Amino acid sequence: MNLYTRIIIKVVKELRFLFTDKLYLKILYYLYMGKRLDLKNPKTMNEKMQWLKLYDRKPEYKQMVDKIQAKEYYSKMIGEEYIVPTLGIWEKFEDIDFDTLPNKFVLKTNHSGGNTGVIVCKDKSTFNKENARRRIEKSLKSDIYKGFGEWPYKDMKKRIFAEELIGNEGEELVDYKFYCFDGYVDAVLICMDRQIGDPKFYFFDKEWNLKRYNKRGKMAPEGFTLPKPENMDKMFELASQISKGIPHLRVDLYNVNGKIYYGESTFFTAAGFDANRLPEADLYFGSLIKLPN
Repeated sequence: MNLYTRIIIKVVKELRFLFTDKLYLKILYYLYMGKRLDLKNPKTMNEKMQWLKLYDRKPEYKQMVDKIQAKEYYSKMIGEEYIVPTLGIWEKFEDIDFDTLPNKFVLKTNHSGGNTGVIVCKDKSTFNKENARRRIEKSLKSDIYKGFGEWPYKDMKKRIFAEELIGNEGEELVDYKFYCFDGYVDAVLICMDRQIGDPKFYFFDKEWNLKRYNKRGKMAPEGFTLPKPENMDKMFELASQISKGIPHLRVDLYNVNGKIYYGESTFFTAAGFDANRLPEADLYFGSLIKLPN
């Protein structure tokens, strides 16, 4: 995306209040994807996610995307043993009592996506509180509904929370993102090398075959694979359970020494503006999304 387009997108987002949700998404889609959005006969995954933003608005979705409320929601569904324990909840950074927190913890905001608003503390004695404050306060000002039209985030009460730091010392915490379609889990996207600033993404199906759905997967050599994590079949099972009744849900899980943890649920992967997914994969995933009447 060139600088000129980036500037236009920024201006459009600042003028968000001028547009209806439908018109706003049509403008963003054209700017991000370089083509018109077909809402009357959507076929691709990116198109159908824009349709779902507008027309699939169940009240429980708001609880499912709130990272604090989601813990209670999913603990009842799949069991508390899969939920990372929460250490505290606050509305403002200055309310955080760091003396009550353990030496290692993670700070998050309840509405942010990806690594935005996520600060890892591995040692309180060297923890940069001022840097954490700047990042958290920036995250609290962000608005996913305003920015990308994702309805479940509209009017969300933004908060800060701390949770236990999971993972092994010195090892990268690998993120497993399951692409789910009303209980059917087609593949898991493995996210590696984020901590060294060179993220790599690979899709694998339940039989652990590489699926060449994205650019990096397409370029992988013949016979490429990665070690299959312990309890991966159980992770596919949990993702299926979590996603039942929902046209599309990306379920993020972690696997630490064979112990599975729930991460988050995402209704709109890459906000429905994913240009890295191959066109044929975008069309295939779109065929798996059955839109409600």
